Amino acid sequence: MTDVTVRVPAKVNLQLGVGPLRADGYHDLVTVFHAVSLFDEVTAEPSDRLAVSVRGDSVDVRGVPLDGGNLAARAAVLLAGRLGVEPAVSLHIRKAIPVAGGMAGGSADAAAALVACARLWGADHEDLPKLAAELGSDVPFSLLGGTAIGLGRGEVLTPVPVRGPFHWVFACADGGLSTPAVYAECDRLREVAGRPVGRPEAARELLAALESGDARALGGALDNDLQPAAVELRPALRDTLAAGRAAGALGALVSGSGPTCAFLAESAEHAADLAAAVRAAGVAETVVRAHGPVPGATVI
Repeated sequence: MTDVTVRVPAKVNLQLGVGPLRADGYHDLVTVFHAVSLFDEVTAEPSDRLAVSVRGDSVDVRGVPLDGGNLAARAAVLLAGRLGVEPAVSLHIRKAIPVAGGMAGGSADAAAALVACARLWGADHEDLPKLAAELGSDVPFSLLGGTAIGLGRGEVLTPVPVRGPFHWVFACADGGLSTPAVYAECDRLREVAGRPVGRPEAARELLAALESGDARALGGALDNDLQPAAVELRPALRDTLAAGRAAGALGALVSGSGPTCAFLAESAEHAADLAAAVRAAGVAETVVRAHGPVPGATVI
């Protein structure tokens, strides 16, 4: 086999409930992941050494590492180690998912690299979810796709029924936000507030809206415990969220750790109008439309 290309979607957290800080430095999470039709592609081909190249489709990729720090490269090294082979592969990443935008772009690329290298090296795909969890909390969902509840650090997944599609507009900021920094700010804000933090649970009204396909109910149920921290670190997000709401979004929230903002639309036509209004407001670097749910990492 000369090369394998895998397409992998972005995600938005429809709910992100963050529990108290654990002794190991992580937080117990309850999150509802939702895969959307904004895709990266990773092509793996045989090489005499591990190499990474990145190209952006309307995405600034200057912050993407091209060495062993790249999460896709780490995925290849991890899989090769388990198989007892050299990670002699070139990974060509074509990005449309914002970098450090809270939509799991790096995790998506890692999942795609696992699938591509497994196919290239004739490995068993059944072991990939375990390897994905070693790489990061969002990587297992990038493999799975669809819509799922994530527990633990987000890596313990249970698919949930959805009557879709749901239509989205994403307002992508200029520059990213550090996920560890956002979690640290969340902890700081909670400490200042002095309120006890309990164990989060999946919102019943959100799950019911997904199962019934009720976009208006889903918009009202969207929730992200990291949003106050992201907005504190990037105050301009207040204007972005306000612009989406003013333009008629059924729901608005920061996606994951941000800074991308997600707006739920009533239909594809509504999404087009909503995107145009957010774009005209000048509150985002780029504005894109997508729908979900969609499958996870897929060989094409």
